[in-house]
Amino acid sequence: MQARMSHPAFVVPGAMEALQALGRVVRKAGGSSLPVDLVHLRASHNGCNVCVDMHSRDLKKAGDSDERLFAVAAWREAPYFTDAERAALALAELALAEPVTLLSDRTDPVPDQIWAEAARHYDEQALAARIISIATVNAGNRLNASTRQVAGEWIS
Repeated sequence: MQARMSHPAFVVPGAMEALQALGRVVRKAGGSSLPVDLVHLRASHNGCNVCVDMHSRDLKKAGDSDERLFAVAAWREAPYFTDAERAALALAELALAEPVTLLSDRTDPVPDQIWAEAARHYDEQALAARIISIATVNAGNRLNASTRQVAGEWIS
């Protein structure tokens, strides 16, 4: 595999720094980083090999178990996740269906039941952080996929 071009966030001056700054703000506002990392991994199952690789490595480095990493794609059926993590993963799964990108595909991109469950586990600031986090990882997925970035090449 070969990337079509250098990563766009490195080509446009200041873009990577801006994305990283947004990530830091979201992590600080969202509380525990673990649900954010799980959300990033699940949302990246939309075909972004770079993000799946990167977020799996980040979770593993943070001490997460192989069982949890392997089960993220089937989180509903797996016993490894808390109710709060499940609520965050449900929001992330909506990113897989591209409700924010293709709003016209559904009359209700975020169903009330999923919203209510997430709001039960997170205060407004933490919920806002998770929504921004999903949008951010979705942008990263699109940057990587459109330019065919290669998993593992970012590792030094």
